[in-house]
Amino acid sequence: MEILSTSASDLERAARALRSGGLVAVPTETVYGLAADAFNPDALAHIFEAKRRPRFDPLIVHIDRLNLLDSLVKRDALGPRGRDRLEQLARTLWPGPLTLILPKKPAVPDLATSGLDTVAVRFPAHPVMQALIAQAGPLAAPSANPFGYLSPTCAQHVVQQLGQRVDFIIDGGPCDLGVESTVLDLTGDEACILRPGGLPRAAIEDCIGPVALIDRSQEHPTAPGQLKSHYAPHAPLSLFPRGGLDPATAKRGDVLLYFSQTDAARALAGRPLPDGVQLRVLSESGDQKEAAQRLFALLHELDDSRAARILAEEVPSGGLGDAVNDRLRKACAKNKG
Repeated sequence: MEILSTSASDLERAARALRSGGLVAVPTETVYGLAADAFNPDALAHIFEAKRRPRFDPLIVHIDRLNLLDSLVKRDALGPRGRDRLEQLARTLWPGPLTLILPKKPAVPDLATSGLDTVAVRFPAHPVMQALIAQAGPLAAPSANPFGYLSPTCAQHVVQQLGQRVDFIIDGGPCDLGVESTVLDLTGDEACILRPGGLPRAAIEDCIGPVALIDRSQEHPTAPGQLKSHYAPHAPLSLFPRGGLDPATAKRGDVLLYFSQTDAARALAGRPLPDGVQLRVLSESGDQKEAAQRLFALLHELDDSRAARILAEEVPSGGLGDAVNDRLRKACAKNKG
């Protein structure tokens, strides 16, 4: 494993590795991805091996220009309404943190789609990822972490979690968003969000009208990020509804995690913290974007500090709050499974 910069010469080295079937951890605007040639089944197999990811969990294929869709997607299988939605979303919200579930062409390896007749496609906004795709072609790139654990939002997170399992890690600094993309299924009569993420539901509805939000968490997902248990730190995490986390219930070694300083002050109500208990907030000012950006980085930090337990309170719903709460619920579910 070698850490590369974002210089043109280092990106060319990374692209050569990808064209040769290697694995490269790459920054995106959401989280760091573990990239491989989307049309190379051997390279795709290496992704599953490096992440210890079950092969029933589909991957996301990343493109850097819209005309690459035709190498991946059977547009005619969508029907007129589906094609209209695809065109509108692609023109308005790509590049960005939106993954679309679309009918796949036979050229897409079954390993990329877990044998499904659909493929998950995203056009990322990050210039480094775009530069690699331009040189190496479409890239499959799930988050660059062991399956089920915290997604990486900086290069050091990848070093700590995957280390020698990858050929190169490109250090592009911290990710802007800090949570994965929103996954939207366009294959049915009704457009459905399968995973809340970095693009709020309202932005999608402003583009194509009402969409459903369907909880399809299951043992055999139809899109990335649908398993009930996912994105979890090593420390057990318990999630409480807003207003439901009482600091008095914490024990020595625990960490209390609130959305904002205002929420923490409300919960404490002038009382001191119990001995040996830490208090952290996702956003001092109560900003959902900052909370999303800090979520995984803060959970990584708490892992490093050997927190005994993490007691977290839900953030306000709506906007990016839905994505943050989704990740907290899945982290919590791991400890119940």
